Amino acid sequence: MAEIRIRNTEERISGEENVREFLSKQEVLYEHWDASKLPQELQDKFVLSDEEKSQILDTFETEIKDLAARRGYRTWDVIALSDATPNLDELLKKFENVHTHTEDEVRAITAGRGIFIIKGTDDVGYFDVELEAGDVISVPEHKPHFFTLMENRQIVAVRLFIETEGWIAHPFSDPAFQKQQ
Repeated sequence: MAEIRIRNTEERISGEENVREFLSKQEVLYEHWDASKLPQELQDKFVLSDEEKSQILDTFETEIKDLAARRGYRTWDVIALSDATPNLDELLKKFENVHTHTEDEVRAITAGRGIFIIKGTDDVGYFDVELEAGDVISVPEHKPHFFTLMENRQIVAVRLFIETEGWIAHPFSDPAFQKQQ
């Protein structure tokens, strides 16, 4: 289940309803899918064949199509990252810069853990959303954020897009942002 850490105050928010309420006030969509419906052999697998990625999409087809219909997403895929991913550290450096997009950035976590760092309202500042299997998040277009892996460095996620070529990151320079460990 997702947990939030507000960076300015170190306050933590947990519990599905509390997380959903907080994120809703920040204009971020949060939902939870039943990750246990994924076949056991894929629940802790982070190097996937195309066939296994298709199996994940098939498993969550109802949820994906429901979310796509509600939010206008037209295409989706599966991304898997782990220490076995070629050039993982270089890839993460690209992710770990605050940026915006001209469409939502959506992740439905099916295995592993990841974290979105998002710029909230002025009274909140930056906050971390720690995600695990079953968590679904949509960071709205133009909202400064970035995504990275947590200490386990393993994640599998369904990504949904409006634009069929996927999103493009637009760097966001913010002197108020401080990287934290």
